[in-house]
Amino acid sequence: MIARKYQKILFFFLMALFMSGIMSFAISLFNLGLVNDLVIIWLKAWAFAFCVAFPVITIIAPVAQKLVLVLLKAEE
Repeated sequence: MIARKYQKILFFFLMALFMSGIMSFAISLFNLGLVNDLVIIWLKAWAFAFCVAFPVITIIAPVAQKLVLVLLKAEE
């Protein structure tokens, strides 16, 4: 198992993996339709998308978390 101290980085990794996979598939399907080599094209797009998504999520997630805290009303 993975140590608890890596919880955030593992979360970022899994979010990047799932979101880049889903989005790259949706965009590939939208742009190309059901072509014969859709899976190959999608996997290439997914690999590229993940390489972009993981560093972006690592940088943006803490910023988004702080923004959420600013936007939320304090509980009474």
